[in-house]
Parts: sequence; structure tokens; C-alpha cells
Amino acid sequence: MDSIHLNEITLKANAILGSKFEAKNRTGSAFYISPQEIKKFNYTDINRTLKGVPGVNVYEEDGFGLRPNISLRGTSPERSSKITLMEDGVLIAPAPYSAPSAYYFPTIGRMQAVEILKGSSQVQYGPYTTGGALNMISTEVPDSFGIFLNSSYGSFNSGRLHTQLGDSRKNFGYAIEYLNYNSNGFKELDNGDNTGFDKNDLVAKFRINTSPDSKIGQSFELKFQYSNEDSNETYLGLTETDFTATPFRRYAGSQKDEMNTEHFQVMGTHTLIMGRNTSITTTVYLNDFNRNWYKVDNLTLNGERQSIANIIQNPENLPTYYNVINGNVNTTDNDAIAVKANNREYLSTGIQSRLNHRWSTNKTFHDIEIGLRYHYDDEDRFQWVDDYSITNGIMDLVVGRLPGTDANRISDAKAFSSYMLYKLKYDDLTLTPGLRYETMQLGRTDYGSNDPGRSGTNISTRENTVDVVIPGIGFNYNFDKISLFGGVHKGFSPPSNQEGEKPEESVNYELGTRFSYLGISRRIGRFLQ
Repeated sequence: MDSIHLNEITLKANAILGSKFEAKNRTGSAFYISPQEIKKFNYTDINRTLKGVPGVNVYEEDGFGLRPNISLRGTSPERSSKITLMEDGVLIAPAPYSAPSAYYFPTIGRMQAVEILKGSSQVQYGPYTTGGALNMISTEVPDSFGIFLNSSYGSFNSGRLHTQLGDSRKNFGYAIEYLNYNSNGFKELDNGDNTGFDKNDLVAKFRINTSPDSKIGQSFELKFQYSNEDSNETYLGLTETDFTATPFRRYAGSQKDEMNTEHFQVMGTHTLIMGRNTSITTTVYLNDFNRNWYKVDNLTLNGERQSIANIIQNPENLPTYYNVINGNVNTTDNDAIAVKANNREYLSTGIQSRLNHRWSTNKTFHDIEIGLRYHYDDEDRFQWVDDYSITNGIMDLVVGRLPGTDANRISDAKAFSSYMLYKLKYDDLTLTPGLRYETMQLGRTDYGSNDPGRSGTNISTRENTVDVVIPGIGFNYNFDKISLFGGVHKGFSPPSNQEGEKPEESVNYELGTRFSYLGISRRIGRFLQ
């Protein structure tokens, strides 16, 4: 039988768990996907990576996992907007408070490990505490010199090129990584154009540190990450009849649909280690994300507008609209296929610090962790709509409008959070009471579609403020061949910037058991909300 008794270990600064052993002994449901498992399956799709994790549900959108929809314990999966998403312990959604829908998601192919935490001990991570937290750990600086190169080719002309280079010396280390992932796509556009994507990811890490024999250990790591993506993706679906006959078809009306993105991240992490029992980790971070999803939105015939959703759902009642969208009927001078440029820029920046202190007596082990974070993020919508004609299945631009003549507003959030988590281990019993505090100011400034220059001639604003205390307590008890865990905590999900809108709140209960016998591990649990 594998031992499940809790030992005292030191966690890494960028990790929730750090190992499978810690996940098995957490006072709450937790799962750790190790570097060995990541390498074994070599996935580039986060949906496939998570499919074996209990309590995690995903639904497909593009077929390649570029924009995943992830749910933890029944939270809304849409754009993974109701869970706390992190990379290296830092919030990674485009604008986690003001616009959390994850149109950007880190490339799983460059991750070293993935951690999923659910349950009562998650008060360390917010602002979303109802379902849980997902943390992706990027490739770390290696202990010694190494070079890695991997290339693959598959169906639909899908290709992958992944390379790494890194080394560590006494007081310095570095790692450089590049990943390209591309495909021609599996859908078949009526005009024969590419329906795939091309995504590039570059990461560089540089670390300086004191000597191992220093009385006070210090290290500083600087991380740069840049990625871009060109995806020929659409919101336009198929009628039920067409889907039954040709499920991979794409109508001619979606031939201009394309998403272009750029993401830039810089992180500086300082770690101070004072003796064997005390450490302070401070991280300054900035994420900048630009994206423009240019996609067909509606169709106007003889002055009457219909959305693409209504056309696809009711082709029998709107046969002319349907035939224009699929390219069988040409538009006239009074008709227009509206293609919206959903152009947005996101900024997410802040500073966070964590103090960890541990001590022990003859029978007990104590660990107290205190964390603080100040965070700012915003979403800048600067959108427009162009009109196209279609002739013999080919679309041509008729009217190109100015940026800002559709949506023209900025949503922002200022947030301060703090938490304290205390772990007490006495013999086979572990208790972890914790408390989290969040205060946030959510606002929106709308310049209006008639002021693309943002002169402020017809500006409107609104603001919503929230303060919340999030308590939780968890336990884990190790018997001879089995462990019992559980707890209770407050679930919380921030509101929007709509004045007076209340947050989502709940009381969540958890009870479960883990056992490991003859190399077989199992976890059985029950979650109530």
C-alpha cells in the first residue's frame, strides 16, 4: 500500500500544489497533472488534457481547444469565465474582474504541469471561489544544460514545432522556449479557403539567485511571453438539415471571418527565504491582450435585418436570407451582409505577495500563509461593422466604417484582495481554516458610437462596488488505508459593472474519501451547493 500520511514539504512559489502527493493530502478536492503525464500524451488541446479530471467539464467550440469552455463543479462553462484561471500563480484571463471571458487561453503544449483545486481550502485563490481554481505551470528553468526539439505532423495538414533551450549555473539560469501550432482546419468552406489557424508562442525566463550556502536566500526571475494567433473561425453555424448532410461545411457567408490575436506578458518574481521556515514571494505582472474577431453578424434584405442565429434557426421562414448566406443567391444594391469587427484590447496588471511561515512541536505541525494582491484590469471595446455584398459565392466590401462606430467603451476594475490560511496537523488530522477578503470597484465609460475620436461629447458612466469576506475550513484525516476529507466554504463570483448588481454567493459543502491500495488510487466525493 502507498502511504498517504502527510509529510512536511515546501511548495514552489508559482504552484498551488506542486506534486501529486500534496494533491492527495489536500484538505479539499485537488488534482495534479504531472510533467510526466504532460509529456506522455503531448496534448496541444486543454480539453483533452482535462478530460480525465473528476469534477471538470468542458465543451468543444473550435475543435482544437483554442478557446476552451471549462466548468468546475457545475459553474457556467462559457468562456471559462466563472473559474479562477492562472498561469504560474498569476491571473491569466484577459481581464479577470471586468471582462473574464477567456478569449485568450495559454497554450497547454508549453506547460510543465496543470493543477486543479476545488473545495474548502481554495480561499487562497480568487476572485472566483464557487467552482475552484486552475493553475498552469509553464516550463521552469532547468537544473542543467539541455536542448529539446519536437516536431509532428497530422491530419488536416496540422503541424507542431516545439523547441526549448536552458541552463543553470551557480547564480544564474535561463530558459527559452518556442512553440508553433497550426492546421488547415477540418471544416470545408464553400469557396475552398483555409478554415484553420496558425499560433506562435515564445517564452523566455532569466533567473539570478544567491549561493546555496547563503544565510538568507534570494532569487529574482524575469519572465517574458509573447504569442500571436490567426484563426479562420466563425460564429456562423449550419441549419439542422445541412448539418445532417454535411456536418463540416461552412457557408460562403463566413469566408471573411477571422480572429487575430496578440498576447504579451511580463512577470518579475522575487523570492526571499529566511531560514528553513519562512519565505516571502512577491510578483509584479502585466498582461496585454489584443484581439479582433471579424465575423458575419447579420443580413439586411430590402431594409429588414435578421441575425445569423435567426436565419440558421428558421431557414424555412427566411429562405431568401438563407440562400444569400450560403452563397446561392446574390445580393442587390439595397442588401448588405454585415461583418462586425469585435475589436478589443485587454490590460491586466498588479502586484501580489505571499508570506509563508511554518513551525512544529513534538506532536503538531503549523503553517500559516498570508497573501495580498492589488490588481487593475480593463477591456477597451473599439468596434465597427462593415457591409459586404456577395456575388456567385464571393464577398466584396461595399462600405468600410471607422473603428469606434459600433461599440466604443472601456470597462475597468480596481481590486484589492487578501487572505490568511492556517494549517494545523496533529497526528493524522489536518485542519485548514482560512479567510479571504475582496474589495473591488467595477466601472464603465461609454463614449458612444457617434464619438469614435473619444472627445467625450456624449459620455456615460456607471460604477458598481463590492466588498466580501469569504471564509472556509477544510479537514483531512488519514486512517490506516484510507483518508477522509471535507469542508465548507463560501462560494463567490463577482458581478458586472451594472449599478446595484449583486455578486453570486453560495455556501458549498464537501465530503469525500481517498484510498490507495496495490498501486490503485481512487477518490470518491460529494459536493453540495
